[in-house]
Amino acid sequence: MSKSYADMLQDVRGEIRQVKLEDLHERIKAGEKLTLVDVREKDEWRQGHIPGAIHLPRGFIEMQAASKLPDRDAPIVTYCAGGIRSAFATKTLQELGYTRVESANPGYGQWKDKGFPTTVPFQFTDAQLDRYSRHLLLPEVGEKGQAKLLQGRVLLLGAGGLGSPAALYLAAAGVGTLGVVDGDKVDASNLQRQVLHGLDRVGVSKVESGAQTIRNLNPDVNVVAFEERLDSSNIDRIFDQDWDVIVDGLDNFPTRYLVNDASVWKNIPVVHGSIFRFDGQVTTFWPKKGPCYRCLYPEPPPAHLAPSCAEAGVLGVLPGVIGTIQATEAIKIILGEGEPLVGRLLQYDSLQMKFRTFKLRRDVDCTVCGETPSITKYIDYEGFCAGQPAAAE
Repeated sequence: MSKSYADMLQDVRGEIRQVKLEDLHERIKAGEKLTLVDVREKDEWRQGHIPGAIHLPRGFIEMQAASKLPDRDAPIVTYCAGGIRSAFATKTLQELGYTRVESANPGYGQWKDKGFPTTVPFQFTDAQLDRYSRHLLLPEVGEKGQAKLLQGRVLLLGAGGLGSPAALYLAAAGVGTLGVVDGDKVDASNLQRQVLHGLDRVGVSKVESGAQTIRNLNPDVNVVAFEERLDSSNIDRIFDQDWDVIVDGLDNFPTRYLVNDASVWKNIPVVHGSIFRFDGQVTTFWPKKGPCYRCLYPEPPPAHLAPSCAEAGVLGVLPGVIGTIQATEAIKIILGEGEPLVGRLLQYDSLQMKFRTFKLRRDVDCTVCGETPSITKYIDYEGFCAGQPAAAE
């Protein structure tokens, strides 16, 4: 005997648990740990949803439930516009092995009418939905993560070898604000590795050249230009602009210490990268979560032990690898996904094509981030790395 749609809905509702909106609201207010699953379509979700809900459209439940809802014994409440799609979604989840699933009845329409909490997600333009479509397909990014990127703020120290690939990929990914600090001009010798610039920019400031490239690559990105060398007189002004993360592309020991001390005091994570001849390394210094630069190197080395790339040379493609890894770290920090290189140093040997990871530990006696710090103000070290106070590589 065939069944009508009404018969199927009645059968489903008889096989699932339902929760009234008032009861759901009270349970959320009481702090009960619930996973709210919005099973409506994307256009409905974008018009507003319950705060903290996961978006899993009814048509994708069988495909995406395992990745978005990994705990089959967690308490889950599904909802839709009126309580029908969520009922069928609840039944499907039960069949997939979820043990504590309920359906909100009636649904979001009345939830909103009752004045219960709602939130409207970041409003993307049609062009942005097209541009970032590959990001939106990733569960770890999605619309929520892409909105974080578009509202993110990254400060790039240097528009040279490391800053170039980092800037290009951060801009392409849609990081909304990129600060760029560099006091140098484009030189022909830079073009072997500094892919942010071109022959038509020789003699132009690197900040101006980089801003032109970034704006052409992605008009969503706002470039905040600092055409100056970083030192103790301007570091507070530059750093005190609500940066989510700093990407350090400086080829200079004195300024690295300046950056380290400021970032510790201001609690800003720094993705540090360095290159030398055929080797590179990356780590992330995140205050209160791991060691700082001074934990590894308490004081700058003598100048003769720290030659710059201008003196020792560097393989042109090497900064592309290291700078891209730095951009990846910055994106992970903004998204709050993955495991940044906090307490780990990633070393790359391009000749042997080997990556190695070393553990780094915080020094409780560190002069800056230790339990009893002795350095409490900026130090402008002089006489290191050929006397260049803020060169970028």
